[in-house]
Amino acid sequence: MHRHFVSLATMALAAFPVFSHSQTVSFPSSFTAQPRAVESSEPLSLATAVALAWQNNPDLSAMARGRDAADAAIQQAGARPNPVLEATVEDLRQERRTTTVQISQPIELGGKRTARIAAAERARDQAAAAALARRADLRATVITAFFEVLAAQERVRLAQDSVTLAQRAVQAAANRVTAGKVSPLEETKAKVAESGVQVERLQAEGALRTARQQLTALWGNPKPAFAHAVGQLDALPTPPSSLEIEQRLRDAPAMVQARLEVDRRSALTALEQAKRMPDIAVTLGSKRSPDVGGSQWIVGVSIPLPIFDTNQGNLSEALSREEQARDELLSAELRTASEAAAALETIHSSRIEAETLQRDALPGAENAYQAATKGFELGKFSFLEALDAQRTLLQVRTQTLRTLAATHRAASDLDRLLGHAGDVLPTPTSPAR
Repeated sequence: MHRHFVSLATMALAAFPVFSHSQTVSFPSSFTAQPRAVESSEPLSLATAVALAWQNNPDLSAMARGRDAADAAIQQAGARPNPVLEATVEDLRQERRTTTVQISQPIELGGKRTARIAAAERARDQAAAAALARRADLRATVITAFFEVLAAQERVRLAQDSVTLAQRAVQAAANRVTAGKVSPLEETKAKVAESGVQVERLQAEGALRTARQQLTALWGNPKPAFAHAVGQLDALPTPPSSLEIEQRLRDAPAMVQARLEVDRRSALTALEQAKRMPDIAVTLGSKRSPDVGGSQWIVGVSIPLPIFDTNQGNLSEALSREEQARDELLSAELRTASEAAAALETIHSSRIEAETLQRDALPGAENAYQAATKGFELGKFSFLEALDAQRTLLQVRTQTLRTLAATHRAASDLDRLLGHAGDVLPTPTSPAR
């Protein structure tokens, strides 16, 4: 009996490997600590900002862990059922004791293992698509934040110029008061206007600090180290054509994820369908009985009878979930196309507004201010006229900056919707019906 027990146990252990305490478990390469890119004190470009965010953003790191988990799920989905080793002793009296040792091996039928692997692979594809979608979203967020910094830097520069202009106005008013050409009230008005511009400068500097912190937070740095951002704020982005948008819509992150969800639900439906086929178990063992005076081999087959539970409920649920995913795919198509069209329209309108301001309004306001200031210094215009020209120039400059930033923001939103053209998203295995 003991020899049979040992031999059967050896067969089971040889067929299925086990881990020993001395084995080394290797982790996926993405779990290995990667060197973090460090923000320098040099001027920051847009390409550097995007690279820093891609290397250091914790959300992307979390997405990488999700892909690793999905790979592990595929490995587990391919595992076969473990054998079961049983030992039974009947009657503890030695002269009548019957000992049975047997090993049972469940055998999956109906393609369950293949269906499990397919479902796990679709989940892995979803994780990869979600990671690339987050990557495209992060890129668009960095671009928006970067141009916000550029706009904030320009607002600070304009505010400083405004302070200089206001100080010139105060000096000019003081000179005219000294010369007896105007009353001291004009100088007081000029100083009040200068104080207001000083407040605007302080507000612009605070907005710049906030914009810098929001940008560097995207790569996990709460204290900005870069000197300043370098880029062309007035270089307006060129919107893609309608044909290009139509071509990129199919590969948009939301669309790819929706189609992959249909594929995953279809794979789960196939898995539930396969579960309707019962599994069998093959048994091999040995029985030693005093009545026989030796050992007897035991061979058996166990087949469940699908009478009460045919997995019909789970299959019906899987089919409903699959149809739900198809409906959500259609909804994603409509929503993504609508949002892309809205973003494109915003880009066009913002570009027209920005170009109009740069071409007509801004030069006219600057000429009017220069003429009013010179005329005030020569005594041809009142201080109120010069102050009104200065306010008009500041308003036009601020509106121009706001429009430029809105144009870049709309372009980033469109890029977020359509995904970065350099990223390759997973391809669904089957077209959506």
